[in-house]
Amino acid sequence: MNRLLILLALALSACATAQPATDAPERPRAASGDATPRNVVLMIADGFGPASATLGAAAKGAPLALDGVLVGSVETSSSDSRVTDSAAGATAYACGLKTYNGAIAVDADGRPCRTVLEAAEAAGLATGLVATSRITHATPASFAAHVESRAEEAEVARQLAASGVEVLFGGGRSYFTDLTGPMAADGWAVATDRDGYDALDATPAAALLADGHLAYEIDRDETDQPSLAEMTTTALDLLASSPDGRENGFFLMIEGSRIDHAGHANDPAAHLGDILAYDEAVAAVLDWAARDGTTLVVSTADHETGGMALGRDGIYAWDPAPLLAATASFEAMTAALQAGGDPVAVVREGLALDDLPEGAEEAIRGALATGDPYALGPVVRDLISEPAGIGWTTSGHTAVDVGLYAFGPGASQFAGRHANDAVGRMLFEALGLDR
Repeated sequence: MNRLLILLALALSACATAQPATDAPERPRAASGDATPRNVVLMIADGFGPASATLGAAAKGAPLALDGVLVGSVETSSSDSRVTDSAAGATAYACGLKTYNGAIAVDADGRPCRTVLEAAEAAGLATGLVATSRITHATPASFAAHVESRAEEAEVARQLAASGVEVLFGGGRSYFTDLTGPMAADGWAVATDRDGYDALDATPAAALLADGHLAYEIDRDETDQPSLAEMTTTALDLLASSPDGRENGFFLMIEGSRIDHAGHANDPAAHLGDILAYDEAVAAVLDWAARDGTTLVVSTADHETGGMALGRDGIYAWDPAPLLAATASFEAMTAALQAGGDPVAVVREGLALDDLPEGAEEAIRGALATGDPYALGPVVRDLISEPAGIGWTTSGHTAVDVGLYAFGPGASQFAGRHANDAVGRMLFEALGLDR
């Protein structure tokens, strides 16, 4: 017995004095209190899986802002498939129930389900949605609209405009062509460009900054579009200073949408760029919440996309350097080629390559000849993924669990492994709202 106690004491002493593997910067840690938050910020990194977290930290050369607030994981299935889509995944978080792939805030029988944003709005809280996709896309739509198919984006836009949401930031301008006039008449400040966005100073505020999705971070022109971190900070400040926010608090959903799109394209450089942009937004929210002291921050993903692997072909190595050197997404390179750019020059510059391997130019020209805007991706994918040691298993989603992160009052309730719909119910409970 004495020998056992001595060994235990030595082990505890070693744990207490061990040095961390890296000199990580100080950052917020997951709170353990059970207090009721005044505000809730839900952040969704669409398509962000475990390998995405590893990739981001390695490329950053430091822990991600999320790393200090990791509390668990999420099982992501929908009601009709072990592999969810974004609509069903977001509805699980928004309504606290599982539904079929393609459903926007309706249950498995097509009946509208009350969302946490709608419940917050009814309780007098200020509410907002921020996304780098079209604001009518599956994830943001699932918090403030109800349609049986995610394809009904025109109807989603109509419902968003009438929803009572006080902040709407993202793309999707083309769906609001006939709505911005009535919105302005109802008191909305509607920005459709960077200057208009910079002038926003009160709610209700809409920033519709692209006809489609906002640009990938790797392609973003900061004079044309704000970053996700900028939109996040603006949304926080607008909601907190709004009449409802000052009196009752707020609920804000923020989506790093294009992490997912890059996963679908198997575009590792674009994937990394949007991971790091999301990381900056997370850091901004955690800093804001730490100062505020009454805000619960929850971050997760609706699913993983691409089945990305760090290591391939039996080689025990991978390197983010080729991704950091790249200057354009596959999407931007395709646009440049369709505009008449020289195939060799466009791809070499976009991927920061000195030379193209034998046969690559012919394959690129063949892809362009198809007229399919997605044909270039598979051709150039391995030109960057192979030297980085990155592999892909799919151009769709996977069923792997995703990380769950929480900080602030009530964060301890999220510890452990949960189904996605359980996380949704926990969001209602955190704010004391009825489903």
